[in-house]
Amino acid sequence: MTPPRTAVVTGGARGIGAATAAALAAAGYQVVVGDIEPTGAALPLDVSDRAAFTAFLDAAEERLGPLGVLVNNAGIMPLSRVADEPDETTARILAVNLHAVIHGSREAVRRMLPRGGGHIVNVASVAARAPNPGAATYAASKAGMLAFSAALRTELRGTGVEVSCVLPGLVATDLSAGIAVRGYRPIDPRRVGRAVLGVLRRPRPEVYVPAQVGVLLRVGSLAGRRFGDWLQRVSGADDVVLGAIGSDGRREYERRAAR
Repeated sequence: MTPPRTAVVTGGARGIGAATAAALAAAGYQVVVGDIEPTGAALPLDVSDRAAFTAFLDAAEERLGPLGVLVNNAGIMPLSRVADEPDETTARILAVNLHAVIHGSREAVRRMLPRGGGHIVNVASVAARAPNPGAATYAASKAGMLAFSAALRTELRGTGVEVSCVLPGLVATDLSAGIAVRGYRPIDPRRVGRAVLGVLRRPRPEVYVPAQVGVLLRVGSLAGRRFGDWLQRVSGADDVVLGAIGSDGRREYERRAAR
């Protein structure tokens, strides 16, 4: 049986989501894009509204047919020191970045299991493995996404439903506004879109973008936590996110994320 070619991308109006939707459409998928601030072909979707998320998936299937791919891409990254982070900001990050992924994945599994196939791709972040001060809750939400995906993948073993995580580094999108890493150029979001398409063609549990980041993280894990902490300090990585907090470059993004 030919797998369903309907793909849903959350947070797809801009950045990684838009690049992913374009890559999937070019590969022949029928793509439905949802975003809290819809532009172009995107439809309104607040992933933290679970009833609305379910209704959105229902509408996508009614319009284009059975769901074959769900890309949980919607995410926010407000920056602050933990002591300064309002509780409502913490709750919003977890609602969008983690709870919505759990809910969306559950809804996708309920649709895919009876058909014996499908693929859930969760867009995580290198921050899940290498967290930065100033984005602690964001890193926690992405680490939670990895753990959830790993457990779900095991649950679904042998069912034909795949679960993968794509872990980008710093990407040239609004989410990374104001964050500058010395000697590092942010990734073009189209590279992440191609990585999502690649993992659909050849399923794998985790894919890093760029790939060498995954190699460095594995080497670092073998060297131990103390080595990783030392390397982060001497490289100045500890100050990358902290230095962006409250900067002019992030003002517009932080305003939108707060909404």
